[in-house]
Amino acid sequence: MNDQYEIKTEIAIVLYEGFTALDAIGPYEVLSRMPGARVTFMAVKPGPVRTDNGMLELVAERALEQAGEPDIILVPGGPGDVVARAGEPVLEWVREADRTSTWTTSVCTGSLILAAAGLLDGRRATSHWLAMEELRRLGAEPVSERVVFDGKLVTAAGVSAGIDMALTFVARIAGDTLAQAIQLGIEYDPQPPFDAGSPRTAPAQVVELVRAASPRVQAQGA
Repeated sequence: MNDQYEIKTEIAIVLYEGFTALDAIGPYEVLSRMPGARVTFMAVKPGPVRTDNGMLELVAERALEQAGEPDIILVPGGPGDVVARAGEPVLEWVREADRTSTWTTSVCTGSLILAAAGLLDGRRATSHWLAMEELRRLGAEPVSERVVFDGKLVTAAGVSAGIDMALTFVARIAGDTLAQAIQLGIEYDPQPPFDAGSPRTAPAQVVELVRAASPRVQAQGA
């Protein structure tokens, strides 16, 4: 990319056991293409971290305590008891890192982690559609939108919405032209074979199938 778009930006993507791969990888694929951006995967301790399906691992390059003061924090989600699996060390780090971050963000049920850390009290936020009531219980004001900005807190809806959020970020940070260039570079041109990507448009039996198959959303420390 042209150097005219280069903006030095430190981005920390937080990993924990059982996170959803695309929640982290989707935004990474976009943000890592922004000139001047340095994206680092982090966890409580460095090393491989297993995703929710148990078949894939991402490597955390650094421990959270080595993170410094990233400009952007990104917290992916995961199924089931996502807050419990992220654990108190992640919650503590998110609270502290938010004090100095320019943007604090989440994808999918990562917003439950932000909420459990006390960052979404009274704020508009979104999450996976199955987690909206839990988000409300944790003190946020749930909004059924793809990407929600409330001050420096930015939340994306379920899984694939992280790509939309990351492109929105690039536009805010470096302008629409660069964001569109990245979108074109990754050929992000969704043309799904079915209109079933939302509970509002999916057939009722499909909604019930997903609801029945999904682990119950839980949170601790609320």
